[in-house]
Parts: sequence; C-alpha cells; structure tokens
Amino acid sequence: MDSTEVAKQENIQRMTSNENTAIVIDNENDAKFLMKATEMQLEKISLGKLAQQKGNSAEVKAFGKMMEDEHNASLTEIRTLAQSKSISIPTTVSEDSKDHYDDLNEETDNDFGKSYSKMMVDQHEDAIDLYEDAIEDTEDPKIKAWATKKLATLRTHLERAKQFKDKNDNLNS
Repeated sequence: MDSTEVAKQENIQRMTSNENTAIVIDNENDAKFLMKATEMQLEKISLGKLAQQKGNSAEVKAFGKMMEDEHNASLTEIRTLAQSKSISIPTTVSEDSKDHYDDLNEETDNDFGKSYSKMMVDQHEDAIDLYEDAIEDTEDPKIKAWATKKLATLRTHLERAKQFKDKNDNLNS
C-alpha cells in the first residue's frame, strides 16, 4: 500500500472516531485537498530531480531545479499545515506518480524536454483547478489562506511552464 493509501486510512480512522459529523465532513474535504496537494508536490519534486539528471539543456536542468526547490518549500508548508490540523498526508510519491516518472525516464534528448515541459503545463493546470476548488470549498481560514497564497505561485509556474514548453516544442528531435 503506498503512502497515499496509508494517509487516507489514517484520516478515515481519525474522522470516524470524531463524534461531530459536521466537522468530519469539513475535515474530509480539507484532508482530501491536503493529500492531493501533497501528492502533487512530491511528484513535481521527483520529476524536477529527474529533469536535472536527464535534461539535455541547461534550461531543462534549471527548470527542474526550480520545480524541486519551490515545491520542496511548499511541501514543508503543507506538512506544517496538515500537522496543525491533525491530517495525515502521503510521505512518498504515489503509484501514479511513479508511472509518470517511469514514462518520462524513458524519453531521451529533446523528447525528454518536450515531454517534461508538457507534463509541467498539464500538472500546473490541474493544480490550479485543485487549489481554486479548495479555496471555494474550505471553511478553514488557515487552509484557505495557504491555498490562496500558493495559487499565485502556481499561476506563475504555469506561465513559466508554457514558455518552457514553447521553447522545447520548437526544438528539433
């Protein structure tokens, strides 16, 4: 069982032992958000490290380094936030993330940069959707404030990823 499943089971056990159903429902949405946000951070860190290893240009390596550094900082914040809310979160990448890593690891040369940059655009679009939903759905002021703050960073990352993708798409294979 991967760490996402372990965290999910821990959260279910914690919530079902709580007698206040309204709080359980709110906590469940917050727990799902923090778990998914954590999965996303872990995956971007993992793929960023891979880009630094396999990237065939300084730009690919630099983008990977930026993703690793900035998402490591976000991961530290999520861990603190989740701990303050008694929410369990994953500690390692999910099986889906491992599959994405393995698929990307098979790419070489310019194809690696193209695939990595496309993946970063897609993942940041997904992250923005997740964070916007969380901001709308949560009633927890700390989670809402954190998600709002991170949304601006994610939008910046998306713009950089799109520029990065455009450059990579114009390279010859």
